[in-house]
Amino acid sequence: MKQPERLKVGILFGGKSGEHEVSFCSACSVMKAIDTEKYEAIPIGITKSGYWLSPSDSRQALLTGRVEGKEIICWESKTDHHQFLVASRRNNQIAYSPLERLDVIFPLLHGPYGEDGTVQGLLELIGIPYVGSGVVASSLAMDKELMKKIFQQAGLPHARWMMIKRKRWNIEKKKILAEIEEQFNFPLFVKPTNLGSSVGVSKVQQRSELAPAIDLAASYDRKIIIEEGVEDNIELECSVLGNDEPEVSMVGEVQPAGEYYDYDSKYIDEHTRLVIPAKIPDELTKQIQNLSKLAFLAIDAAGLARVDFLVQKRSNSYHVYLNEINTIPGFTEVSMYPRLWEKSGIGFTELIDRLIQLALERYQDKLSNRIDYPSKLLQK
Repeated sequence: MKQPERLKVGILFGGKSGEHEVSFCSACSVMKAIDTEKYEAIPIGITKSGYWLSPSDSRQALLTGRVEGKEIICWESKTDHHQFLVASRRNNQIAYSPLERLDVIFPLLHGPYGEDGTVQGLLELIGIPYVGSGVVASSLAMDKELMKKIFQQAGLPHARWMMIKRKRWNIEKKKILAEIEEQFNFPLFVKPTNLGSSVGVSKVQQRSELAPAIDLAASYDRKIIIEEGVEDNIELECSVLGNDEPEVSMVGEVQPAGEYYDYDSKYIDEHTRLVIPAKIPDELTKQIQNLSKLAFLAIDAAGLARVDFLVQKRSNSYHVYLNEINTIPGFTEVSMYPRLWEKSGIGFTELIDRLIQLALERYQDKLSNRIDYPSKLLQK
């Protein structure tokens, strides 16, 4: 019996982001774990300057841990398949050669230009299925200001916050510092609005630390979030999987090696602990799972997301604060998102398969949208 043809899955990694290196780890893990009987994984690396690499250069990049080369990838869409072209520039001449047909894209681009709706918009224009949330949900989840406004409108619990823009900060530093001190109590967290993996995030304990923290965040983004710290908290996370009817995993607790769950605690310091399942009461577990599903639906997410919480215990009660939702969370075998699903009964290889099938399901649903209208404008 003839074996069914394997689907060709383009694995996008790298990108123009402060999370460029994290993306390598996710791509390597997916390339290693994907079911090779059902799928052929084709890596497509993107340099920090925005060049798209051929699969051969991309495989070399995954081996060396560095994205190099000067090839870019262009694309065209046809009714029967999705054809990519490799464009090589030599001596001011561009030579094109066809790349294998791709059936679906698996974006593993963390941060700006990958998780914020930009590459999703490109894939929508091409007309190719892709794993994860669409343009709107991706951009909402990446922009912490807009995300918090959506959660606020949906009645989801959150810590007090404010947003300032880099341009105003450069002009009115003293005034802004006074506003922050008037509205908030220390400690505070200062964050770039459009970034993940805790890049550019600072915990501020006193006034002297505030301006340097804002300067750091402003070096990564034009919008800066000031958020009141939740003291004596535990950090809980829950994974979501699905489209219109999402499933939720068991809840895990993060016990960071540092004072909070910063970049080093996430990716470097081996003393950070992920406790799965979290040792919390059943009632709190159900509350976290329900809030995770509501957050996922509030932004109209799709495919996958990890939802993060800060929980403060006061006397005999728990106060839950929704921190953020990540639409392309870390995706290595040791990352919280797949580990939560593994402990919930879905292994890493099966999880990749489920996500690809959800992408194809969502794409087929979109094809049912009408794009014609019986207008008489052209008949005039």
